[in-house]
Amino acid sequence: MTNLSDYLVEKRAAVLARKSRIEKGELGPQPITAKVSAEGRSGIRRIRIRDFQVVTDSPPDFAGYNLGPSSPELQLGVLGSCLTHSYLIQAAIHKVPIDALDVEVTGTIDGRGSHPDFPQVPVHPHDLTYTVRIVSSASAKVIASLEEAVERFCPILNLLKKPQAISGSIDLIKPAAVKAKPANGAAKAAKPAKKTAAAAVASIAKPGRTAKAA
Repeated sequence: MTNLSDYLVEKRAAVLARKSRIEKGELGPQPITAKVSAEGRSGIRRIRIRDFQVVTDSPPDFAGYNLGPSSPELQLGVLGSCLTHSYLIQAAIHKVPIDALDVEVTGTIDGRGSHPDFPQVPVHPHDLTYTVRIVSSASAKVIASLEEAVERFCPILNLLKKPQAISGSIDLIKPAAVKAKPANGAAKAAKPAKKTAAAAVASIAKPGRTAKAA
């Protein structure tokens, strides 16, 4: 059975190399970007980050197709991923042996938060907790020091725990001018295109569930 020992050796080398680049002034602020688009018919949200794509969706009772996690669920996953990575980084730096590592993040989301009759209910995920499971020969004292370092340096954990200034803007793009209504023949010719769009939704829906028509 494989464990993380070999990886931590590789990780330590990478961390030390990055530390050297920082000290030489070769590494500084780097912009990061995520783009998200809502797709027609299904309404799924496609996240594009560099060359990667992630689909988020809603459950069936919220006009979704369950083709991906919801945004709040994805946020928990992002926190768990960052915590896991931070434990690996700190273990590599401090030479803490780890055979296995996993993180579980839980929280609560209450649909009443968006209803005006429940102003006391938060609209955001809340009651977030996480549990880190570590298989290691290190002492409890060493693991406690590891935890302290992670809580100090984990980027997403600190993003969520500390107030952030977020700015936003809207680019309003007007749709093209509506053309004159087509003749009857043209209207009939357009019908197959509508069926094709509906079929496209069905193609991404899970097997056994019929996609909703628009």
